[in-house]
Amino acid sequence: MHVLVLEENPSTVGGKERSTLDICYSLYQRGHHIHLLYAKEGDLLPDYQKFCDQVIQINTFKISHDQSLTTHVLFRLGSNLVKIYNIRGDIVYINQYHDSLFASALALFKNIPLLCHLRHPPPQTMYKKWRFGLKSVKQFIAISHQTKQDWVNQGFPENKITVVYNGIKPTLFTLAENSSLVKNQWGIDQGTKVIAYVGRLDKSKGLETLIRGFKSVLKAGINAILLIAGKPYLENLNYQNYLEKIADELGVKTAIKFTGHLENPIWVYQISDVTVLPSLDSEPFGRSIIESMACGTPVIGSCTGGIPEILTGEFKVGLFEAGNEQDLSTVLTKVIKWRETDPTLSHRCRNHIVEHFNLDRTVNGVEQIMLNLVKK
Repeated sequence: MHVLVLEENPSTVGGKERSTLDICYSLYQRGHHIHLLYAKEGDLLPDYQKFCDQVIQINTFKISHDQSLTTHVLFRLGSNLVKIYNIRGDIVYINQYHDSLFASALALFKNIPLLCHLRHPPPQTMYKKWRFGLKSVKQFIAISHQTKQDWVNQGFPENKITVVYNGIKPTLFTLAENSSLVKNQWGIDQGTKVIAYVGRLDKSKGLETLIRGFKSVLKAGINAILLIAGKPYLENLNYQNYLEKIADELGVKTAIKFTGHLENPIWVYQISDVTVLPSLDSEPFGRSIIESMACGTPVIGSCTGGIPEILTGEFKVGLFEAGNEQDLSTVLTKVIKWRETDPTLSHRCRNHIVEHFNLDRTVNGVEQIMLNLVKK
């Protein structure tokens, strides 16, 4: 099977991009042919170049909501289609609805099916261009049941959306052989509890709630630091400056460290006592949850979107009300001392992820959907 993959910016900016790379590489390992079409040169591009049959840069294929279908835009789309005329393809695969207009034109041009991965909740306003492009999608993949329901509520047919959870490589995200040693390597005192957030710095992620809840943890007499690993959306430092100002006003700035973007956040998970995902909106999944738990570090997360679909069973105790800093603080205070009270929790966290959210299960689901579409 030859898969035409559209990835506007192959980079480590977020979980969506890393998940797409994992799926594409796994499909390649299973004997399929991957052809990448991209617009911007991100830091994951060299990884794609190692296994793709073709890696082709084209003019941006993303049509923003404020762009009209002018002659110039249509000409640009047409020139891109001509550029990839000779590429063999059995299916077009996109990882965001924003690319659906160009992808639908490509699928029609090639007379092959279009598969769209729903990794975002639907926009509040579904612009005609996106709705028009999405009409050509033969099948959707949602990364959680809540994300599927969000799109069904927008009028998309339920029978065209299949849920396939994200997965990771358990051999990549592992338990620390000696977390104390790792802490020492990063200059963190053994008596200090480490709380971490890993992800994009964006208002929807609830970082203000986290910082305010963190202050309550310190007031409770817990010696802790907060690591915030990530970068602001679109390289805009204003939001990080705003968060630092809040921390300063609350008197907790010295206990918070902004690490910036990390290509490999595994060490953060391994030295942390708890990872927090305090999203305010309908978080489609939460890749940092499964990465952290695979490393043996428990997670607390807001009860929104797909997060409760990961934190199931005994891990439900890690859920708190979105935007409620006091609830976050209460749950965090209960969980943070698990190393002393429940030392086997790390292994149970990892087993939960290996069983339910490993990459092989994800690729099995995606591959089967692709094969079914190609056979039709």
